[in-house]
Amino acid sequence: MNRGILFVLSAPSGCGKTTLLKRVMADLPGLVFSISHTTRAPRKGEQNGRDYFFVSRKEFYAIRDRQPSGFLEWAEVHGNLYGTSRAEVERLQSAGLDVILDIDVQGAAQVRAAADPVTIFIAPPSIKELARRLRGRGTEDEETIALRLAGAHREMQAAGLYDYLIVNDDLDEAVESLCCVLIGERLRRRRNRAGKMIDLSLDTSGSSV
Repeated sequence: MNRGILFVLSAPSGCGKTTLLKRVMADLPGLVFSISHTTRAPRKGEQNGRDYFFVSRKEFYAIRDRQPSGFLEWAEVHGNLYGTSRAEVERLQSAGLDVILDIDVQGAAQVRAAADPVTIFIAPPSIKELARRLRGRGTEDEETIALRLAGAHREMQAAGLYDYLIVNDDLDEAVESLCCVLIGERLRRRRNRAGKMIDLSLDTSGSSV
């Protein structure tokens, strides 16, 4: 069985990444999310093992310190710990599934250091447009929006470190672009595997030793 590909996607909050990924994953079979571990409490409607693996801090640290498995990446956000289990990603890839990690730029840097991912950055057309989208959601006050915009500015400075950059100006076009990246990487890996199987021996005598 062919080993799955590890994809890392990062985007500032408000870029429409969640909607984009839902569309793409509905179109492409064999593509799965890696389920993260977290110490935060489950929200209404969330299920353990489907949305997150909900664990205590003690359990989280035990996984983090486990070698050589542990976490591919982890971080503390707003007082809660989040991490991507190396063992879970390995299990999915070994099953031939392509795995998507939805993580920030710091997490992406950790994964680059520990694995060989294909990295994709989803960007808004401009900070001005991102501000319009955030205000249009009507879920955050101006102070929170200002913090998100400052964070977006910092994250976008790291976009050049990614293998691919997709600007989500038009959703349909962004979906097409992301599908092209994912399919293209699948074809590239398939071509590389085929190339390794070709016998390049120059012996044409037909004799055997």
